[in-house]
This record gives sequence, structure tokens and C-alpha cells, in this order.
Amino acid sequence: MATRGIGTTISKGTEAPVTIGKLTSIGGIEITADTMDVTALDSDGGYREFIQTFKDGGEVPLEGFFEAEDAGQTALQTAMDSGAVEDYTITFPTTPSAAWEFKAMVTLFKVGDIEVDGAVQFAATLKVSGKPVLNIGTGA
Repeated sequence: MATRGIGTTISKGTEAPVTIGKLTSIGGIEITADTMDVTALDSDGGYREFIQTFKDGGEVPLEGFFEAEDAGQTALQTAMDSGAVEDYTITFPTTPSAAWEFKAMVTLFKVGDIEVDGAVQFAATLKVSGKPVLNIGTGA
């Protein structure tokens, strides 16, 4: 059965995780793989042959409403300044439980896009470093 996205969260850190608040959008993990052409003169049927090479965990774009006192938004800005690769978790409101766990660095932090009749927006992009892991629980 499908599950609504309301209640999905993203947090930074593992020992004392900080939830990033006021989000309106969390982009999904998109794993891609590069390929290498290994076609030989004796390849069957005249078709090209490929093998998989490096995989890429992609980027996770975040969007929401700027809140100066939100500890998660502040942590993203600090992470942007440091350039460090850190732990992040996207937790889905599902039964059984499901969460993406991954390491990433912040490659974009933006506050702005202000309009006459709108709230102040913020955006961030996390570049996944290494293998993201989708953990599926066994209970409620």
C-alpha cells in the first residue's frame, strides 16, 4: 500500500542526530552506474558488450522554509563551510520502518527566493559519498 510522504524526516549525525526542520521537499537517493565498453572482435551477434564500473549515490536536494533558529538548517550551513563528509539519515513514515543511511557533503546552501506573498525559502544539496544503504525494519 502507498504511504503519504508527511512525516518523512532527514537528520544529520548518528550519535546525537539533528533533524533538519521546515522542509517541504526531500529528494530521493538515485543510484546510477557507469559502464565500460568491452566489445571485442568476436562479440556475439555484432552487439556491443558492457560491464558495470563505478556507482554514484547522486545528490539529495532539500527545500523548505527558512527558520533562523532551526538547529538542522544551521548544521547544514556549518557543514557547507567545513566541507566535511558526514552521516545523514532519511526516515520514512512506513511500517515496517525504512530509512536511507548515507554519508554526504553539503554542496549548496541557499537562503532567499523571497516574493511579495511568500515565505522566505531555503535550499540545500547533499552530495552522497560512498554507498547509501536502505534499511528495512521488521516491525512497527
